[in-house]
Amino acid sequence: MPRRLREVVFVDGVRTPFGKAGPSGIYAETRADHLVVRCIRELLRRNPSLPAERVDEVAIAATTQIGDQGLTIGRTAALLAGLPKSVPGYAVDRMCAGAMTAVTTTASGIAFGAYDVAIAGGVEHMGHHPMGEGVDPNPRFVSEKIVDGSALVMGSTAENLHDRFPHLTKARADAFALASQQKYAAAVAAGRIGPELVPVATRSAEAGWGLATVDEPPRPNTTLEGLSGLKTPFRPHGHVTAGNAAGLNDGATGCLLAAEEVAEELGLDVGMRLVGFGFAGVGPEVMGVGPIPSTEKALARTGLSISDIGLFELNEAFAVQVLTFLDHFGIADDDERVNPWGGAIAVGHPLASSGVRLMTQLSRQFAERPDVRYGLTAMCIGIGMGGTVIWENPHWSGARTEGAQQ
Repeated sequence: MPRRLREVVFVDGVRTPFGKAGPSGIYAETRADHLVVRCIRELLRRNPSLPAERVDEVAIAATTQIGDQGLTIGRTAALLAGLPKSVPGYAVDRMCAGAMTAVTTTASGIAFGAYDVAIAGGVEHMGHHPMGEGVDPNPRFVSEKIVDGSALVMGSTAENLHDRFPHLTKARADAFALASQQKYAAAVAAGRIGPELVPVATRSAEAGWGLATVDEPPRPNTTLEGLSGLKTPFRPHGHVTAGNAAGLNDGATGCLLAAEEVAEELGLDVGMRLVGFGFAGVGPEVMGVGPIPSTEKALARTGLSISDIGLFELNEAFAVQVLTFLDHFGIADDDERVNPWGGAIAVGHPLASSGVRLMTQLSRQFAERPDVRYGLTAMCIGIGMGGTVIWENPHWSGARTEGAQQ
């Protein structure tokens, strides 16, 4: 029978403050699933016209799906958050693009008509579950040279990019990292970053209860001189440091998606409209180039070009990875359209949660920029992939045309 695809909208997004992974981090003694529950409850609190029983699905991503971020966390977090038992849920794993995939998968269901409203997000507690915990890679990967041995060490894949593109120097990477810290600090000072944060009660056996209200990772006093002297842990005399890469972090994100007609029916605001998306595979040893083919695929499928994109939210897993993307598309390192409020080098990258942070930030920027019609969120993904999602600004001041296809 004939089917009609529906427009899908991003209604609202929230996140916990991001913490530093490890025994001294703000979430050292806080459960991962508690972070997700806070996001789900906050989405419902901020959108009171949405009856909880109208949520059709909860998709939550985690890269390391064990312990307090295992047990089909989309379902368990929904129950813990107080959603009706009739609301189903599931877990997603596409490493760093887990939350991004939770969004694109549930959005596809909404467009198809299987859902009206969904919650999508991600969590990573890298303090409780370091990357690779419990993993047993098949020895064939290396013995049969299916992948290069460096493919399973993300920092080594970033060093490989410096090898492949020698013009992307450490000095350029450090300068980009410094700009990320400065832009993030300016956005916080201006009140642009903060309204999306969900306060989280934290516990410590030694210090007692606390309240996390701000991000822990940023280093606002960063200087180029300080960056230049940092160690290169992945290679002697290398290029990748703790200063020009995202850190090890804890945090969670969540967003509310709906069919546009349903959002209108329920009186929900529309932050942005989904235009299209693309995922692509690349050599795992140079996984940082992944957002290039995924963006080319998304642009081709939507009938857009890179010049149509007025805002870019690119995940800063490593500075060199973003620079590779910018160089490919002829975009300057300091282009004001790129990560205008800073990125993961400053705020942190709790793996599977980061995709929704990018989207939430883009949605908030759209509200300030009616001159911009299209924006893009993109990220590299471990084991050699890239993901890109293109969004339309509902506040765009021009007349809507039929240029892009969903």
